[in-house]
Amino acid sequence: MICFPTSKINIGLHVINKREDGFHNIETIFYPVGLGDILECVENTKYNIQDKCQFIASGLKISGDVNQNLVVKAYQVLDNDFDLPPVLVNLHKQVPMGAGLGGGSSDAAFMLSLLNDLFELRLTVPQLEKYASTLGSDCAFFIQNKPAYVFGKGHELTQIDISLAGLHLVLIHTGKHSSTAQAYAHVLKRGSLIPGETVKDAVQLPYKQWQFHLFNDFEPSVFKFIPELAKIKNWLYQQGAIYAAMSGSGSCMFGLFTDKPKLNGEFAAHVIHGEELK
Repeated sequence: MICFPTSKINIGLHVINKREDGFHNIETIFYPVGLGDILECVENTKYNIQDKCQFIASGLKISGDVNQNLVVKAYQVLDNDFDLPPVLVNLHKQVPMGAGLGGGSSDAAFMLSLLNDLFELRLTVPQLEKYASTLGSDCAFFIQNKPAYVFGKGHELTQIDISLAGLHLVLIHTGKHSSTAQAYAHVLKRGSLIPGETVKDAVQLPYKQWQFHLFNDFEPSVFKFIPELAKIKNWLYQQGAIYAAMSGSGSCMFGLFTDKPKLNGEFAAHVIHGEELK
């Protein structure tokens, strides 16, 4: 069985305060986009392999211990409750890591849904979201993969009526890696939510006003460590974007355009994805 985990962009991102559990309270909007990976999983009926989940990766390099990969952990969390048959898994990675696009979280959520279908576990959407939330703060979003207002430490979400249909999206990634831990360590926290200035309020404004009301709080500090990202944001506006921002804690930048852009100049070669949003 094969599936195609997608990615997301953040439309606005406010960092409110630090929680007692060490995480941070945030608010943001996740919007799914088409750039994605390819994930295949089949039951292993042929090979006598010690690991119940035999994981192979291709495409972009995946760093870290294989056993710590979220796809493997997704299998393990269901295996603990359902004693799943052994599987062979291949992940073809196309979403860059450390880009703020949620690629790893998406892979995990889609793996849960894939296993649910493959082995007819009959798990409901809320049950899948509960399993996903144990794997990472933003994993649950990718179970339904619909625009959502995300709050708390990033694990609480509600569906939001927002559509970017007809707008053209461009993703820019130069290969620079942004450290999430570093981003949180240096971000200027807001302290509290102010009615009328929340992300959920600002996103109701016309697109062309977003750049004056929708902010990613990580940008000032991350831009200090990776000045190139500030240049990319300015370049996107020069190219005609109606809104440009960093996704998550970086380092992918995105631009929204009313018409399909004809990009030229310094960063045109670093476009990793473009699409007309649905």
